[in-house]
Amino acid sequence: FIFALPAVLLLLLGSIFGSQAAPVPGVTVGQLFVAGMIAGGIMSTSFQYLGIAVTAERDQGMLKRLYGTPMPHTAYFIGKIVQVFVCMVAEITLLMIVGVAFYHLHLPSSAGRWWTFGWVCVLGCAACSLLGIAVSSLPRSARSASPMITLPFLVLEFISGVFIPFTSVPPWLQRVAAVFPLKWMAQGLRSAFLPASAAAAEPARAWEHGKVALVLAAWIAVGLMVCVRTFRWQNRRG
Repeated sequence: FIFALPAVLLLLLGSIFGSQAAPVPGVTVGQLFVAGMIAGGIMSTSFQYLGIAVTAERDQGMLKRLYGTPMPHTAYFIGKIVQVFVCMVAEITLLMIVGVAFYHLHLPSSAGRWWTFGWVCVLGCAACSLLGIAVSSLPRSARSASPMITLPFLVLEFISGVFIPFTSVPPWLQRVAAVFPLKWMAQGLRSAFLPASAAAAEPARAWEHGKVALVLAAWIAVGLMVCVRTFRWQNRRG
């Protein structure tokens, strides 16, 4: 469900609004949707998935049993990283195929744009994965994990320019979104897929690559510190 939902939403939203003109010439709303949806797909396969899955594994006692085996504790996290990376690549590939096939998405046209695409995806995935592991300590059970994690994630998608153009978001909500990594992931991906003229539609009238990298790196540091301090191998009842 987590893997398929971004592609389904892209098809639905793109079918309804995809042919409309975006705030900048030469770009359609459908092209904006693809760039934003790829960012949302990265966060869903990392933050949302890990937040729910790790909570469920802890609630079922799987983490407690793994903790008692000779397996190095780092092996569990390495396995999760590999799983998230594979799912992220598959998610991005699927969304790019849909975007090219139905919404006239233009793939990055230069090595520099592919480099931007790559580092935004890697930094965004790392930040969201650490945040997903961090928030997995909040729900008290597997039953409460899905609403506690999915609801704020959906709100963040709406205010970060994933489901609607970022310019349509009220300014005060734009400032809220700017605190979190998803807005910067979507902006970085737009810079890789859209023409340079599309930067005029951004709040700063520029792609701000340095700021994108700084914010994502900061969230990686914050997520790592929170994970180290809060991760538990057994639930609170244990």
